[in-house]
Amino acid sequence: MKKSNGFCCYSGVYKQQESVIAESEIVRIELVPALGGKWVSLIHKPSGKEWLLDSGDRPLKQPVYGSAFTDWDMSGWDECFPTINPCVAELDNDRIQLPDHGELWSLPWSIKCMDNAIECSVVSPNMPYRLKRRISFSAPDCVNLEYSVQNLSAFMLHFLWVPHPQFAVSEPTRILLPPEVDKMLCVFGFDKFKAGESYAAQRMSLVSPEKTGAGSKFYYPGYSTAGWSGLHGQVSDCYLILSVSPDEVPFLGVWIDEGMFNDRVTCALEPGIGYYDSLETAVRNGTAQYVPPNDSFAWQMKLWLGRGNWEDSLPAILSQEHSVI
Repeated sequence: MKKSNGFCCYSGVYKQQESVIAESEIVRIELVPALGGKWVSLIHKPSGKEWLLDSGDRPLKQPVYGSAFTDWDMSGWDECFPTINPCVAELDNDRIQLPDHGELWSLPWSIKCMDNAIECSVVSPNMPYRLKRRISFSAPDCVNLEYSVQNLSAFMLHFLWVPHPQFAVSEPTRILLPPEVDKMLCVFGFDKFKAGESYAAQRMSLVSPEKTGAGSKFYYPGYSTAGWSGLHGQVSDCYLILSVSPDEVPFLGVWIDEGMFNDRVTCALEPGIGYYDSLETAVRNGTAQYVPPNDSFAWQMKLWLGRGNWEDSLPAILSQEHSVI
């Protein structure tokens, strides 16, 4: 066990998979290195609120590279990189087929517990890049994620990235959006919402734990300047806030699965780089991020957990006035 300034990191076992656990006084997280560095647990310790959906009856085992994301455990928090939808990436004169939800969720990662952080990395088997993710606590209630991608080639590398945290909707849950986000564009819809139509954010912001069989994906249509989104449990009064720098991560997506693909209701907040879902599309519309030859690109995201009046806590969260441990 490594423990430093309130940060505690140690090995564990999760559903017969080797795991790495880190915790502060307020937050406990658990990762499985072999399964794409997947977060399998995110707990607000004072309330006992588990934010991530578990695999339920689905087996938790090593996915086959190139297979469909929905064929596997459909749980936890995965990283979608360098695409979400399957598509073709061009690198110099090569055309590389990228799989569903990108490459990283199906690959084993290297994960190390350090004195004050978890260091994670993975190398693509088909493209010349290494992605790193450093996880630490910048405050007892705040998980800090530092990402970087290194271009290992002599050619320009384009990518798209979103986190894909399947948050468990175990109670009526409000999606928290900045005031500027008054409308959301549906890019995938079934039943209640239609792709290509825009909807008032208020209309899609309350998610019920009752399964309907529907599923919807929304994007804020354009660059989001506020840089945050969140969830608020209407019964537990627990909240979760994701914050990013809009200069680094300028787009905002929300995925809601009411039993269309998963066996329970889940909602994913997806601040992203690239608009939207397909790397091919993002390259064509000029929103894909590029990494020069033999260079790197870095970005950050913070994750805040709390309970009570999230609106009173938001100014301090966004100004990062919380004390550092």
